[in-house]
Amino acid sequence: MSYFRRTDATTFDPTPAVGGAWDPAEQHVAPTFGLLTHLVETDRLARGRDDLTLTRLAFDVWGPYPLTAMETAVRVLRPGRGVELVEAEVSCGGRRVVTLRAWLAATGDTAAVAAGAPAAVPGPQDTPAWDPTADWPGGFVASIEVRRDLESPGRGRVWARTDVPLLDDEEVGALARTAGLLDVANGMTVRADPRRIAFPNVDLAAHLFRAPAGGWLGLDTTVTFGPDGAGLTSAVLHDVDGPFGRLAQSLVVRQLS
Repeated sequence: MSYFRRTDATTFDPTPAVGGAWDPAEQHVAPTFGLLTHLVETDRLARGRDDLTLTRLAFDVWGPYPLTAMETAVRVLRPGRGVELVEAEVSCGGRRVVTLRAWLAATGDTAAVAAGAPAAVPGPQDTPAWDPTADWPGGFVASIEVRRDLESPGRGRVWARTDVPLLDDEEVGALARTAGLLDVANGMTVRADPRRIAFPNVDLAAHLFRAPAGGWLGLDTTVTFGPDGAGLTSAVLHDVDGPFGRLAQSLVVRQLS
């Protein structure tokens, strides 16, 4: 089973493996992030722009959406020789549900000046296994393998991976596979019991200083709840070779009845 099945050039069906964590009858947004990234990369290659690489992924979540047919679109908002801004979106039942705005920049050899990356964290082989279904329901959470070192509520290091393909019978790059895991940052190092406090994220922005290798995704994560109903999840992103970027998610924090 994959997370999605392509039904046409721009349409997809979700499978039960994308069942959500807040509500298993809705979609978990993580695989959709991977799908949108894959569509931007596919469009980039179709336009002959293999000289560009994605450096920022900014996702906005317009609301919950069901396990139903998905329509997609990709457009270049700002074309350019060295820098482009591309937008991709997913709609369900005629309603926009997730958008991605991605900055792409020309590649070049800057190895001689590469420096300043955050410190590496212990790898997945040095991090204890943890069952995320202890905190969360849903098909997506059940589909991932997680290792976690929790220092305190809302603070810890997590490694996650999945052997479920994003799409059936379609090659998907390492960046899109990684993007399909980014959203677990908000749920694997929880500050409060999600059965008592809700803290869904309305966005996710990832800034990358190199391309990820794929496979294991490492998240050195801090979750902060403010006093007025807002929160923030932030993480340094790692693969087995070390750090490659940072992410942030805006949270809506509320007490459950």
